[in-house]
Amino acid sequence: MKNNQPFSLKARSKSFRYAFEGILTFFKEEHNARIHFVGTCIVIFLAINLSVSAIEAIALTLAVGLVWIAEIINTAIEKMADFISTEKNNRIKVIKDLAAAAVLVAAAIAVIVGCFVFIPKL
Repeated sequence: MKNNQPFSLKARSKSFRYAFEGILTFFKEEHNARIHFVGTCIVIFLAINLSVSAIEAIALTLAVGLVWIAEIINTAIEKMADFISTEKNNRIKVIKDLAAAAVLVAAAIAVIVGCFVFIPKL
C-alpha cells in the first residue's frame, strides 16, 4: 500500500503519543509490567553497584529490553485474542500460549545474561 501523504511532524508526534499511551496502559493494567519493572530496577542497582563494564551494560540492556518487548507484544496478542473471542477456543489458546512462551524464553535469556555478568562479580 502506497502512502502519498507528505511528511508531517504533527502526524509523527501523534504516533509517539499513541505509543506512550500504550506504555501507560501497559503499566496500569498489567501485573507483569510491575514485576518486570522491579526486576529491571534490581538489574540497574546491581549493574551500578558491581561496576559492570560497558559491554556488560549493553548485554544487560539488550536482555532486559528483550523481555520488555516480548511482554508488551504478548499483552497485545492476548488483548486482541480476547477481543476476537471471550469464549474458550483451542486455536486462540495455542496463540496465547505461544506468545507467553516467547516471554518465558526472553526471560530465560535475560537470566542467563545476568548470570554471566553478575556471578563472577559476586
